[in-house]
Amino acid sequence: MATNHDLIVIGAGPGGYIAAIRAAQLGLNVACIEYEPMLGGTCLRVGCIPSKALLEASELFNQAQNTFGSLGIRLPQVQLDLPTMLSRKDAVVKGLTSGIAGLFKKHKITRYEGHGRFLGTQNGVTRVAVRNNGADTELSAAKVIIATGSKVAPLRGVEWDGDRIGGSTEALSYPSVPKHLVVIGAGVIGLELGSVWGRLGSKVTVLEYLDRILPGMDSEIAKEAKRTFEKQGIEFRLGSRVTGARATGDGAIVEVDGQEPIHCDRVLLAVGRIPNTEGLALEAIGLATDQRGRVPVGDHFDTGVAGVYAIGDVIRGAMLAHKAEEEGVACVEHMVTGYGHVNYDAIPGVVYTSPEIASVGKTEDELKEANIPYKKGVFPFMANSRARAIGHTEGRVKMLAHAETDRVLGVHIIGAHAGDLIAECAAAIEFGASSEDVARTCHAHPTLAEAVKEAALSVDKRPLNI
Repeated sequence: MATNHDLIVIGAGPGGYIAAIRAAQLGLNVACIEYEPMLGGTCLRVGCIPSKALLEASELFNQAQNTFGSLGIRLPQVQLDLPTMLSRKDAVVKGLTSGIAGLFKKHKITRYEGHGRFLGTQNGVTRVAVRNNGADTELSAAKVIIATGSKVAPLRGVEWDGDRIGGSTEALSYPSVPKHLVVIGAGVIGLELGSVWGRLGSKVTVLEYLDRILPGMDSEIAKEAKRTFEKQGIEFRLGSRVTGARATGDGAIVEVDGQEPIHCDRVLLAVGRIPNTEGLALEAIGLATDQRGRVPVGDHFDTGVAGVYAIGDVIRGAMLAHKAEEEGVACVEHMVTGYGHVNYDAIPGVVYTSPEIASVGKTEDELKEANIPYKKGVFPFMANSRARAIGHTEGRVKMLAHAETDRVLGVHIIGAHAGDLIAECAAAIEFGASSEDVARTCHAHPTLAEAVKEAALSVDKRPLNI
């Protein structure tokens, strides 16, 4: 006999666990299915959080070696203790996943450990089985949310062995610093983890099929980022089509069309991610994915199957943890109250390299392609007093506003703490602000945020500090 709940959430990643908590706050009896022992999904266990822990630690190590002296800080010797660095990363993850378990307990969310799959739907009730250690537990609910996230996309010819050749999960726990790391893919994940190991001493070679890095981000900002990363020692080979990669005992060989094979210690495959819908038995409820493996949904995340919804990486749009969270909240709020909305023009994206890169809204490339008239304001961090004081003067803030209405359409930042600065810009877009609104908002001095104000002033060609 099935255990009945008001809502079943399949997946406890950022979208799933947030949806479960919000639904519980709204009074629903909620179940959440997750096959991993730790809650939090890829982002928390082997993605966003552990990578940021390593990015922070590796950046401090790099600064201690190369820049502390210029600040008047003398260290007799800087040594890498990789086991401790990795152990701290694991401790951060464990603490946060334990926190989610505590939130589930607080909100009386029933957690089922195992793999969820659909059994069928009838008379407004959907049945789901949870497989754990060969045994099934049957659940039923009027509402079900698919929030199973994504997994690393494979690449033909790359022989994944989970050791010498692997993905981001493996790259978070290399037992030693590779002498030569080859990264296949110049997207966010490849650049972040490539930066980590480059700072710790690896020679890093990035192979990218396209003629640019960071596809999808503003091309002008991406070009500046490439120049900066090259100064840091990262080698880029753009327009490179990888045809194969295989382990060779204590190393690996990567084959590239038209180039000599590359011999290296390890290979990080980072060509993107694909929706994780395998094993859900979607056919049992008459649901099919699109040609890219995504679950098609309507404006309120409905799948077309009564009572079944989908959010996060399994549906259209950017594969971002915070996007999934917003969708989880909007989905359950619409489910319960009839209201729920996500403004996709105000979803920021951040690359946590050094310097950081952050973006929200339309890129200049997109505005040109859509023939939308716009004005552009740019302000360099070199002219910002706080950036000069802290010794991080690389980069700029670029603001794009509609040429006729002055409404902010997009903001793109490369520079120190760009990931924090972009929040103000996302709020500006969410509230329909004009560049004049941002320009006339008092910003504390001296702060990096003043660069945002100056970029807004620059839209109207009246910056004050350059």
